[in-house]
Amino acid sequence: MIELFTKYLKPYWKQIVLVIVLVTVQSICNLYLPNLNADIINNGVVKGDINYIWHTGGLMLGVTLLVVLASIVTAYFASRTAMSFGRDLRSALFEKVMSFSQAEVDKFGIPSLITRNTNDVQQMQMLVQIGLTMMVIAPITSIGGIIMAIRQDVVLSYSILIIVPLMGVVVWLMLRLATPLFRSVQKKIDRVNQVLREKLMGVRVIRAFVRDDYEAERFDKANKDLMQTTLRVNRIMAFGIPSLMAIMNLAMVAIVWFGSIRIDSGAMPIGNLTAFLTYVMQIMISVMVAMGMFIMVPRAEASAERISAVLDTEPSIEDTAKTKFIAQNGNNLKGELEFRNVEFSYPGAESPVLKDISFATAPGEFTAIVGSTGSGKSTLVNLIPRFFDVTGGQILLDGTDIREMPIEELRNKISLVPQKAFLFRGTVEENLKWGNEDATEEELWHALEIAQAKGFVSEMPGKLQAFIDQGGTNVSGGQRQRLSIARALVKKAEVYVFDDCFSALDYKTESLVRAALREELKDATVLIVAQRVSSVLDADRIVVLNDDGTIAGVGTHEELMKTCEVYQEIVYSQLSKEEIA
Repeated sequence: MIELFTKYLKPYWKQIVLVIVLVTVQSICNLYLPNLNADIINNGVVKGDINYIWHTGGLMLGVTLLVVLASIVTAYFASRTAMSFGRDLRSALFEKVMSFSQAEVDKFGIPSLITRNTNDVQQMQMLVQIGLTMMVIAPITSIGGIIMAIRQDVVLSYSILIIVPLMGVVVWLMLRLATPLFRSVQKKIDRVNQVLREKLMGVRVIRAFVRDDYEAERFDKANKDLMQTTLRVNRIMAFGIPSLMAIMNLAMVAIVWFGSIRIDSGAMPIGNLTAFLTYVMQIMISVMVAMGMFIMVPRAEASAERISAVLDTEPSIEDTAKTKFIAQNGNNLKGELEFRNVEFSYPGAESPVLKDISFATAPGEFTAIVGSTGSGKSTLVNLIPRFFDVTGGQILLDGTDIREMPIEELRNKISLVPQKAFLFRGTVEENLKWGNEDATEEELWHALEIAQAKGFVSEMPGKLQAFIDQGGTNVSGGQRQRLSIARALVKKAEVYVFDDCFSALDYKTESLVRAALREELKDATVLIVAQRVSSVLDADRIVVLNDDGTIAGVGTHEELMKTCEVYQEIVYSQLSKEEIA
């Protein structure tokens, strides 16, 4: 936690110093006011000196105004510093998560990453805001209050030796019981977020299978678990705060009792007792403020640990030899792609998903990848843009291992249509320009025409300016896929990867799209993952995968029908003899 504060508060040290100075001024003024009040009673009220009362009262008013002014300025700069700290920390977390590969994202989990960037950062932000004021006020007021109380009456000051330790014991017990629960609360917030996210993402499936009651019960269980843990924390607080108040009130009664005895004996002026009571009150309030800070610190510390875990995690996929690659290759990539004895295993998996994958493809060639469900087709193409790194072998682009290429440079050369079509909230034009921000309107319409999306986009209100909801929920599945294909075409790339992105298209539309793509991408390297064999019959090369992730055969449709039994089984399961002929 200290490292995070040191790093992300360093740019605001001037504001922090100003806040500390202003808070110190406030504390000194607050300690000075009871002394002035005692002087008014002893030297003004008791002696009937009106001029002294007016003079000292005016001084008290001036000090009070100074305190008010300092408080306003302190609150402004403390809030500004805390908000800036939170902003910088959130930005650092976001940038770090954006650098993660899918392996790191899966390790933490999406709900947890969201909680760390929101709730956890907020806990630390609150600690900074309150800490900049309270952590300075509490020690100054308590130490200064003790000194000033001793100045008023040494004998009564012995009561502080009893009051403060008693309050310290209560605070220690509260911290000891509450600290483990704060860590648990953050984890349970993760769980609530996870269940809620699954409910929202899978709402159609839930309703289709009539599982609303089950999901409601699951969320209720997570929600109640969070509630019960939070209630346990609040019960501890409910015990601690009344206990402290009881100690405070009993202390005040005892001080008034013994103080009245000393006043009656003439050992202490009445004004000193008033000031002494104020100082003791300030001391006890400082202890309670410190208790509040100590309660916040464990929760903020738990949040800091979770944030640091993300910031300290190094991405498994990073740039290497970047300068060397640019110097040797520049931007002269052509798109020749080769898989050389590639092997891949997911983290923690017992056996590889892909084994000994070897084939090559060049510009102007359409290469199809087919196989049964779970054979590793999508995994194979996700290795090309380095969403995952191979665990064995090499993937070469124009003769260079892609792990030796800058990630940004590599991905600029690849245009991908993912298996799950996803559109962003915004207009059709904004979604298409994800591929190329400088694309002209003519280029956008051309891409839509190739993807067979021009017709329905032309009929949408606003056409290119038509609004798309997050995830593309206001268009059909087939329309989402065609817009995703158009987005990929807007990006001029050397390698195009279509990951089973024709599944929502009818046969006629798919045929038109494939024919248009064949003509449009005749100079590019194209890889198509397909479930339907009819989509790839005319491919220049078909790579057939076995269920265990090995290659069953490579060749054209005609060649594989003669030599590859796995491919024959796939074809016969999908097409009739007439269609095959």
